[in-house]
Amino acid sequence: MEIQEYDNWYTGHIDPSWKDQYKDLAYINEPFNDPISLKEWRELGYTQTKFTGDMYDMRQPEPKWMNSLRDHFTWKNFSWSLYRMNPGCCLPMHSDTYSRFRQLHNWQGDIHRAIIYMEDWQSGHVSECENTVITNWRAGDYIVWKNDTLHLAANVGKTPRYTLQITGVVQ
Repeated sequence: MEIQEYDNWYTGHIDPSWKDQYKDLAYINEPFNDPISLKEWRELGYTQTKFTGDMYDMRQPEPKWMNSLRDHFTWKNFSWSLYRMNPGCCLPMHSDTYSRFRQLHNWQGDIHRAIIYMEDWQSGHVSECENTVITNWRAGDYIVWKNDTLHLAANVGKTPRYTLQITGVVQ
């Protein structure tokens, strides 16, 4: 992924330090937490029962390789969640509410979110941020947006799509 800057988001790269260690964690599925978006998607005709992939997040033991990411993203209130999106799952266009983050950190200001691709792009794995389709990434490529930037994710391929989501406040 070529490093680029856009109005509300940018791309970058960090050298991977995680090998395949993210694959064997105890991922769990939680429902999507924005009822307004869910209602909109149902009205548009989306019929799936799940809109989210499986997560392994900061409520679990932190992988040791997370330290290199903390050094790269020196954000206040650094929060993280590994995300496994299985084939057939899609998260339609939406903007994040950050409700858990805001409650946990009692924060109402600007929030940034990074999506780091844990492995090289595979056919059928798609991201989009503000009408820019993102494919062909390498492990360690990332996108970062601020606040309510519109984005989506989908896996219409044959293998799980692994990402790491980091949320925080840029100092």
